[in-house]
Amino acid sequence: MSSVNKAILIGNVGADPEVRYLDRGTAIATFNLVTSERSYVMQNGTVVPEHVDWHSIVLWRSMAEWAEKNVRKGMKLYVEGKMQTRRWEKDGVIKQKTEIIADSVQILYRPDDNRSRQRQAVEESAEPQQAEAPTPENEQYEPLF
Repeated sequence: MSSVNKAILIGNVGADPEVRYLDRGTAIATFNLVTSERSYVMQNGTVVPEHVDWHSIVLWRSMAEWAEKNVRKGMKLYVEGKMQTRRWEKDGVIKQKTEIIADSVQILYRPDDNRSRQRQAVEESAEPQQAEAPTPENEQYEPLF
């Protein structure tokens, strides 16, 4: 039976991606993604504190170039890929790092989205507009909350 190596994360970007190019022009981007579990209180009154994990994300080639242009600190991303652990020796000490080699990334939220929408709404409300008589096609309802 074969095995499965699949990681799916939804979290926030900790810093803008670092992009470098290898000798043959191959792009590689790296950045950290933070995930967290909220704190809660168990039925017996025990408080379980918030738990935060930092994940190293690696993107190759066109995905790395895309990340360089589009991914910024604070964004919420959906990342899918495989886990890989690298080992190396430095100053006689063996070190290791576990990374997520991403094969799919989607932006779920940009921190500036709300500001852009608010600014657009203010600009639109500043322009004089002619009101239309309400009809079933153009009638709009305000949300209650």
